Amino acid sequence: MGTGGSGTIFVSGCNLGCVFCQNYQISQEEQGARLGRAVSAEDFARICAALRDKGAENINIVTGSHAVPAIIEGISAAHRAGALLPVLWNSSAYENTETLELLRDYVDIFLPDLKTLDSGIAAKFFNAPDYPAVATEAILKMCEITHDKAHNKVHDKMIIRHLILPGYLESTREVLRWFADNAKGRALLSLMTQYTPIPCRGQSAPQRYLSAEEYETVLGWLEDFQIEDGFCQELVTGSDWLPDFRKPNPFSSQLSVPVWPTSRT
Repeated sequence: MGTGGSGTIFVSGCNLGCVFCQNYQISQEEQGARLGRAVSAEDFARICAALRDKGAENINIVTGSHAVPAIIEGISAAHRAGALLPVLWNSSAYENTETLELLRDYVDIFLPDLKTLDSGIAAKFFNAPDYPAVATEAILKMCEITHDKAHNKVHDKMIIRHLILPGYLESTREVLRWFADNAKGRALLSLMTQYTPIPCRGQSAPQRYLSAEEYETVLGWLEDFQIEDGFCQELVTGSDWLPDFRKPNPFSSQLSVPVWPTSRT
């Protein structure tokens, strides 16, 4: 992300219902309302310009799959206004290929999740039993678009993220196998260990952090599948980094600098 950090824009709402979502205050209903505010295409352009002026290296759009036409209008307005930073599409991969085709000329780098290939886990934790089929098709489409844009050598790799769920290591093993068979060499892997139980939410989800033994097991699988290119989080437990979107700065001052106010819709 360079030295200026990533210019993150969180989009309210989500097309999944992950029971342990760390951003549930903006992604899901909270006491009958959802945090966030409506913005026009011109507002979106001003947000992008403000991030650029703060030194951001890119525009990082988080969970925008349900608002693609409006976001395309916003990106177009930002380009007209001279805010020409690379655009990252930061999503769950729960989106159809037609939607991704609309984004072809507007997104520079794709950062999809591959949460699971187990439809039972997808139904239990993400409210989407068809997630494995939809997400793998979407990721392959992203790989295709990325390959087609590979003449731009700055943005010729996508990153596929996977969050390890405590107690569900076989799900992770199957994701790693799929990555090795279908995406290795076409994308980088980002293996995340930051699973954090959210107080008072997701009681059906694991209520503990990833263990050191589980972490070492997964690292061994990376060697088994010869996955060498990408990123792997160190195992650090704790909830200090969890965002609180009711605050002017949802994250700690060491992690982020807010540039645009938010309010309840």
